[in-house]
Amino acid sequence: MEIIFENKVAIVTGGSFGIGKATAKAFARRGAKVVIADWVEDYSTLKEIQDDGGSAIFVKCDVSKTSDVTALITKTIETFRRIDFAVNNAGVEGGTAPTHECTEENWDKTININLKGVWLCMKQEIPPMLKQGKGAIVNIASIAGLVGFPGLRAYVVSKHGIVGLTKTAALEYAKQGIRVNAVCPGVIKTPMVDRTTGKDKAVEKQYEAMEPVGRMGEPEEVAESIVWLCSDAASFVTGHALAVDGGWTAA
Repeated sequence: MEIIFENKVAIVTGGSFGIGKATAKAFARRGAKVVIADWVEDYSTLKEIQDDGGSAIFVKCDVSKTSDVTALITKTIETFRRIDFAVNNAGVEGGTAPTHECTEENWDKTININLKGVWLCMKQEIPPMLKQGKGAIVNIASIAGLVGFPGLRAYVVSKHGIVGLTKTAALEYAKQGIRVNAVCPGVIKTPMVDRTTGKDKAVEKQYEAMEPVGRMGEPEEVAESIVWLCSDAASFVTGHALAVDGGWTAA
């Protein structure tokens, strides 16, 4: 089934890099008008979409700030008059340390961006969808939202929280035409993973060895799962946390 999003509008937070960038481009290729939101003013995603003949705008947004999220939704409605799809992808990995050594600063920053940010975005994405009577939201969690990882307590808590938030919202709006799902990526070749590995080939090999398929995933592979969840092909799917992880959580 070919997925076409002509005359649809998609918001992608964290859209400048990695999974967000691949997702924004995947929507645009299918005809959607795309709103790229990121706190980093990088216009490469916007330029690539426009160079390919697509329609997109960029909005600078720190998802942990209500004022920024309000501005994002306001700009989207002013420009495109509707919101059909929202991909809440913006996130940070936070610092690494055992639970008793985790700093309050690291905890607050990670939770505020990864979890509070998703909630703030949903809080303002949902009302326009309710007016339309239809919409699809995909929140980007992680395999760290399904299993634990020593040393990453704030990140793991934030991603588990996203899964819980997704399931709750899915039940709240199931009869009002809004589907809410989560995607839980495994080790994906993104700038975040590059920061974690330091681009050290030996460390990268260790990550690859932990994946049952024997390699890291590509951002485009995650983007395709997101697009599918937003499409009518997934019309009976809501409240689901989809692992796109090369079999990691099956082991």
